[in-house]
Amino acid sequence: MSTDASALRTGLSSQGTGHEWLHIKLVSYLQHTVPRNLTHVSEFLLLGFSEEPKLQPLIFGSFLSMYLITVFGNLLIILAVSSDPHLHTPMYFFLCNLSFVDICFTSTTIPKILWNIQTQSQVITYEGCMIQMYFFMLSTVLDDFLLTVMAYDCFVAICHSLHYTVIMNPQHCRILVLVSWIISVLHSLLETLMVLTLSFCREVKIPHYFCELKQLIQLACSSNFLNGLVMNFAAGLLGGVPLAGILYTYCKIASSICRISSAQGKCKAFCTCASHLSVVSLFYYTALGVYLSSAAPHSPHSSATASVMYTVVTPMLNPFIYSLRNRDIKRALRAFFQISAIKKVGYFFTAAPADAAAIPYLGRGLLLAAAPDLRRGVAVLGHASVHGRLRPEPASRFCATGAGELTIVNGKNR
Repeated sequence: MSTDASALRTGLSSQGTGHEWLHIKLVSYLQHTVPRNLTHVSEFLLLGFSEEPKLQPLIFGSFLSMYLITVFGNLLIILAVSSDPHLHTPMYFFLCNLSFVDICFTSTTIPKILWNIQTQSQVITYEGCMIQMYFFMLSTVLDDFLLTVMAYDCFVAICHSLHYTVIMNPQHCRILVLVSWIISVLHSLLETLMVLTLSFCREVKIPHYFCELKQLIQLACSSNFLNGLVMNFAAGLLGGVPLAGILYTYCKIASSICRISSAQGKCKAFCTCASHLSVVSLFYYTALGVYLSSAAPHSPHSSATASVMYTVVTPMLNPFIYSLRNRDIKRALRAFFQISAIKKVGYFFTAAPADAAAIPYLGRGLLLAAAPDLRRGVAVLGHASVHGRLRPEPASRFCATGAGELTIVNGKNR
């Protein structure tokens, strides 16, 4: 200690005052360690797929059509599940959350692509890039966790079917989704805050169609060792652990299915998780193909082209995978469209006269035939030709006034 102190005093005395010596050392350190072209950039350039003008209309039309299919397809699943009480089960509750996340997933990237193509600009602001990166990571991790939760739901439904309603109660389902949201938000916030500490050169060209975390870390001019370490650790933890959990659950599911004696029972058990298995395979196959199997040299636009598979194509195909082989979703969609068509006809329900014994209706047109459960708000619209008398319900029941003199229709007179 005494030797170090004497050396420090010798250095201070040889350089003059202590403040001058510290100033000289600080300036020398900055000149040798910090690059001279670092500055706070205000915007980035997204190179996208191709700069050829002839391909821009094709790219614009392709992304616009895929975006509309993704939004409307996932929105229909949410509306169908919400409108049908029979679908208020854990599996469809998770499916609604997955559809919502898929809409957000594509909405973070595709609108900016369409805007850049329309305005013939590649610019994205620094703040916009950070926001886009945050929500993209949030949607990606949340998608991964929801697929894991859905795998757990299939595992409980097949391997512990007798205790399914007890294990997958509404409170437990909400907790699983809430924990998934919390972990995703915290991870995205941590990664974004660490990127904010990086310094970039005067002109940053991102060879992608959105602000990806890996690209931004590689393009930083300042030290990015800690960012790369955290990114790889988080990718292994948040990607590897859910994947291991999904593989474990499906191993147990396959073991349980093999123990079923009847072929019909095996087919029914397999159909329970077939749609989810297809979505999981598509998501992980495309994501791992982009990030893990690109060891060979590639062009600047090849990574962006490969990323389209899991950022755009997978969310677009999810509604088709879950609805084409799912009778419950098909039935709910048909009922939803039937009720929507009834509401658009223009009939208005009014109160019928209390002393109306029988009301004649002559003519041919639209007949609003009430189903037996019309009192619960469900009706069926059809064409009919009626000649005779229809017995009305009491005055407190329903009646309709429209193109004809139809006042009340009994559920038995369809």
